[in-house]
Amino acid sequence: MFNAVFMQGFLAAFVAGLVTGIGGFLIFVKKRYLKSEINQLLNLAAGVMLAASFFSLLVPSMKEFLTDVQNIYISALKYTATVFAGVLLVWVLNLLLPHEHNAMGHHGPHFDLKKAWLFIIAITLHKLPEGLAVGVAYGAENIVSPLSLVVGIATHNIPEGLTIAISLVAAGNSRLRAALTAFIIGLVQPLGAIIGLLLMDISFNIVPYGMALAGGTLLFVVINEILPETYGSKETNRSVAAVFIGFIFMTYMTMVLGD
Repeated sequence: MFNAVFMQGFLAAFVAGLVTGIGGFLIFVKKRYLKSEINQLLNLAAGVMLAASFFSLLVPSMKEFLTDVQNIYISALKYTATVFAGVLLVWVLNLLLPHEHNAMGHHGPHFDLKKAWLFIIAITLHKLPEGLAVGVAYGAENIVSPLSLVVGIATHNIPEGLTIAISLVAAGNSRLRAALTAFIIGLVQPLGAIIGLLLMDISFNIVPYGMALAGGTLLFVVINEILPETYGSKETNRSVAAVFIGFIFMTYMTMVLGD
């Protein structure tokens, strides 16, 4: 079980999780971050994650399902049902666990600490499916390049770490404590990777299902957890441009790192 692939997947998720801490320590770079600046970073991250979920998980998984030419209709139904199951899994977790959206955005002593922590719980919650995706990708490394997915998740962890730190500083915490909290939260990601690696270790036949499931979880994270943080912004064109730039960047990285 604890073979070379397992260790590679775990270490990759661990490093990607550490990048959340790097994002957290960006709180020391500027005295004040504008909400528009964070929105642009989050939009970039959303584009990166969309490309990563499609090209590193969903499309390769679809190709594997299509190899079953006996009944294309059943194969398509199995694939779409598995993707939906991934979406539903994180959706249910969101319903069961209390959390808050849009807690970030203002520096100041009157920011509510409870609301800040509810927002952080939301980020921590979707660290698990991100780690799951990394573990699944390494478990299916003969089908897909896991490195591009790790790069995508690590890239998107930077603005997440920064938003964690900003929300805690706004609630009255010191910058150091806020940055260290972001660092610790990033360590949740390897736990998700362990689940993904163990899942893929059961049987090779489960590989396309695991990839589709993980792709569905990432889709939900992007659509429900990342993009809503930028809703209500008046700079629509810049937001859209940031999403496309992130998507194109990750598409390029997937092609370069896929060899």
